[in-house]
Amino acid sequence: MPTFAYKARSLTGQLESGTLVADSSAAVARMLSERALMPVQVDEVAAQQTSFLTGGMRRVPISKIGVIYEQLSDLLKAGVPVLRAIDVLSKQAGHAGLTRVLREIHKDVAGGDTLADALGKHPQAFPELHVSMIRAGEKGGFIEDVLSRLSQFVTRQDELRNKFMGAMIYPSVLLFGLIGAFTFLMAFVVPKIRYLIEDQPNLPTPTIIVFAVNDMFSKHFVVMGGVLLVIGIVIYAALQSEGGKRFMAVAQLRAIGIGRIYTMVALCRFCRIFGTLLASGIPILQALRIAKDSTGNIILAESIDKATENVRSGESLAGPLGACGLFPPAVINMIAVAEESNTLEKVLIEIAESNEARTARQIDLAVRMLEPLMLLMMAALVGFIAVALLVPILQMATSGLK
Repeated sequence: MPTFAYKARSLTGQLESGTLVADSSAAVARMLSERALMPVQVDEVAAQQTSFLTGGMRRVPISKIGVIYEQLSDLLKAGVPVLRAIDVLSKQAGHAGLTRVLREIHKDVAGGDTLADALGKHPQAFPELHVSMIRAGEKGGFIEDVLSRLSQFVTRQDELRNKFMGAMIYPSVLLFGLIGAFTFLMAFVVPKIRYLIEDQPNLPTPTIIVFAVNDMFSKHFVVMGGVLLVIGIVIYAALQSEGGKRFMAVAQLRAIGIGRIYTMVALCRFCRIFGTLLASGIPILQALRIAKDSTGNIILAESIDKATENVRSGESLAGPLGACGLFPPAVINMIAVAEESNTLEKVLIEIAESNEARTARQIDLAVRMLEPLMLLMMAALVGFIAVALLVPILQMATSGLK
């Protein structure tokens, strides 16, 4: 439903303003009349404006969102009314963007919105997944438990992301070191030595290659940059097409070495989100629709869509998931048993936790193998350039002695 910004006067003549979600401006006027307010101005808020207000300037770290969920759950369990709880959290948020968002949420809830509707107006801070879970908690009367589960879920996801980013710091430093060493050699070392040896007859092949690369950087830099830019644009445009997206989806799943790791990361994310949604009281069909987008892969999402159709027709979930060939047999068997025993939400989270730990070990091993590989590449690059420059010098020295 559209959002309307309004200005109205109370019985005492005080001017009030805010936003309401309604079908039309007439519905907004009726809602204001029920609150003993006289509408002065009612305007529909454009979607672009809402997106701008909740865009980059209001982007909030996911770790802070997890803390907000935990604190809000504790306050509600202690019997604090939701409006007062949001007001308290807005005053101690410790983040300017989050403070502004919480104040707007407080204003919307005070204006008659549900907590889920108020959070849904800020998608940059509160994803659709979180809003759906909170809406189910409000309808079922267990909002405190949902917020507690959300806090644990967000904290777990943030820990995994931070662990992966921390593991990639050293390989990234090595990569920048490799690029820096190559640039330094080509820009400063090779030109100083080149004029001494480039007039020699019968230069070795490594030397010819190094001089050709040096020419590309020094004499044809603009042309090379333009060619790389055009190639990059063409590749980007191709990957944005439907065929390109499917190609990338297949490549992510089938890539040698990292394909299996990527698949397990996506499946663990799906199982954790799907299980959390079910545990929060969301119907299985709606939970599948929300959780399938969390995989980040078209092929996986299509497989889950087929499973959704099976569930809609009264069949099992495990069958089509196993038929796609992407879910490990052990996971499929656990899901099948969980369906029979009606413990699907619990088993899904257990699957996510056990496989996340196993996948994390695989990622650590892959990163550890990447570090010596980067060092070998750096040594090979520097050694190749050194050999390319030293061999002609040694040839000159040998010919001089003769």
